[in-house]
Amino acid sequence: MIKVEHLTKYCGEFLAVDDLSFEIGEGQVYGFLGPNGAGKSTTMNIMTGCLSATSGKVEIGGFDIFEDPDQAKRLIGYLPEQPPLYMNETPLEYLHFVGQAKGLRGQALEDQIQNVVDKVGIRPVTHKRISALSKGYKQRVGIAQALLGDPKVIILDEPTVGLDPLQIIEIRDLIKDLGKNHTVILSSHILSEVQAICEKILIIAHGKLVAFDRAENLENTLLSDSEITLLTGAKPEQVTKILAGVEGVGDYTQTPGEEGMLTVSIKTGDRDLYGLSSRVFAAFAKSGGTLAELRVKKATLEDIFIQLTETPKAAGAGKKEAEEK
Repeated sequence: MIKVEHLTKYCGEFLAVDDLSFEIGEGQVYGFLGPNGAGKSTTMNIMTGCLSATSGKVEIGGFDIFEDPDQAKRLIGYLPEQPPLYMNETPLEYLHFVGQAKGLRGQALEDQIQNVVDKVGIRPVTHKRISALSKGYKQRVGIAQALLGDPKVIILDEPTVGLDPLQIIEIRDLIKDLGKNHTVILSSHILSEVQAICEKILIIAHGKLVAFDRAENLENTLLSDSEITLLTGAKPEQVTKILAGVEGVGDYTQTPGEEGMLTVSIKTGDRDLYGLSSRVFAAFAKSGGTLAELRVKKATLEDIFIQLTETPKAAGAGKKEAEEK
């Protein structure tokens, strides 16, 4: 459905998008994840034809966004981070304007407006001025205008920014529902949001694509080591002897603390982290070593995100390795 090839964008001397390439199939909800300034919005603006590229190619449904923009844009519904709303109009007046701008007329226009009004849940506020609506309803009106014309691709740039927790849940549910009949691309810098909504995740950093896969596959291929931290009264040599007999224990450090206690940090890639911690606990109990505290820190997708976005060169290698597997 969407094919991006070697997309590059300079803003003056600043390289905002750096040789970006990926393909998105039809259907499903895709998450476009990255820190602020990573190039997400710039890429989306280029994909929708709102911004030119320095070089590269973007195809939407087989149509080149630069060479055949009219055909390509008919397949796209776009909600920018700041919804393009006319505050003095009602949602119905605004949707009539947008529908006409998209070439809809007569009964086809009326039918589509009524359809999107129900789909996004704004029926109770259709005759109020947009300026009087809550932030959540304004976002819904923005999504409604993106749906007019029945586009195959819906692109949403930070759709939950500024919403309260209840509004965020409502918008997330709406986006999931849209994913049943459209290809949805959701941009965000909030990892939990992407995890909650999206079936596949693209991670971008410094204008480069550093990962593209399902969340569970990213966990399996790129997840950082988890950590077990112990506070023990055992001596360093005793700790070494105890841990030597525990299956799954790899690298660890020992740091002297207060009152003769020793902090032991065990790094492990073992996915059965709690099984390993149980074996460590049992080994200390059997040896008679004092164990005052045992804490488990399981690596998460947040750790992957930090790892990939802070070290782009290493992240690129991780992405290549994941693709080869």
